[in-house]
Amino acid sequence: MQKTLVIGSAGQIGVEIVRALVAKQGHDNVFASDIHENCPASLEGFNYFSLNALDKSRLEEIVVENQITDVYLLAALLSATAEKNIAFAWELNMDGLFHVLNLAKEGKIKKVFWPSSIAVFGPTTPRINTPQETVMEPTTVYGISKLAGELWCSYYHRVFGVDVRSIRYPGLISYQSLPGGGTTDYAVDIFYHTLKNGTYTSFLSENTALPMMFMEDAIRATLELMDAPAENVKVRTAYNLGGISFTPAELAASIQKFMPDFTINYAPDFRQKIADSWPDSIDDTVAQQDWGWKPKYDLELMTKTMLEHVDIGKLV
Repeated sequence: MQKTLVIGSAGQIGVEIVRALVAKQGHDNVFASDIHENCPASLEGFNYFSLNALDKSRLEEIVVENQITDVYLLAALLSATAEKNIAFAWELNMDGLFHVLNLAKEGKIKKVFWPSSIAVFGPTTPRINTPQETVMEPTTVYGISKLAGELWCSYYHRVFGVDVRSIRYPGLISYQSLPGGGTTDYAVDIFYHTLKNGTYTSFLSENTALPMMFMEDAIRATLELMDAPAENVKVRTAYNLGGISFTPAELAASIQKFMPDFTINYAPDFRQKIADSWPDSIDDTVAQQDWGWKPKYDLELMTKTMLEHVDIGKLV
């Protein structure tokens, strides 16, 4: 029986991963966890454990007592937040991964999903259609930790046979949860301000192109990768995943198709330097070939869906 633990479930990806897994595996076979002592409102109704990703003994206890087979390790400090707390970002992003990989090495977990990011790339990486294998010289704490994590995942697979799988997520866009401190989060925040105020001030400049993806596509890709036969998963660092690439100006123009009076202003801050080190677009041909990845959402469909579903009551 497949039983899954999602670590970091209260985050932007985690909530939706839990919902998708429950729909697929059934309520009794999916366990959500996060650092919060009490179950967050977004996870009410699901099996929930309070878990610090750095507490290996508690993690092992949950895994063994609930006969967990699969672990999705989503707990991390994201790009902009990590720059403000370097030491803790490294500790959380790396030690949390080691705890899960070592439990898998010991045979207590069968399969691991750990997300990487386009943050592994840097200013020396080809910016247009960034290939699967390329120069990776990240300039952020988050990117450095993700690149190191990719290499450790590959090592644990090669040396110890751990079945660990990963995706380099682009910026993720969702109406289910609020932004979580990432550089690409303007593309979520903009919809709340659009619907509440009819205007938005972007912290990135108008022509900053970044790879993005609608959350539904990202969740589907994650489950498809985890369901793929092991022999089809030929990349054990992390797969490139492409979706939509656009600039703040292009996103604003897409919104104006539905809300002609919407206006946007630009006031780039420290996140601009982070964005400038990342690719404009991603080549995910290898994922397409290995496990049949194909996105559904383009910019217009994503914009329409967000405007229809965003709840401005969540915006404080």
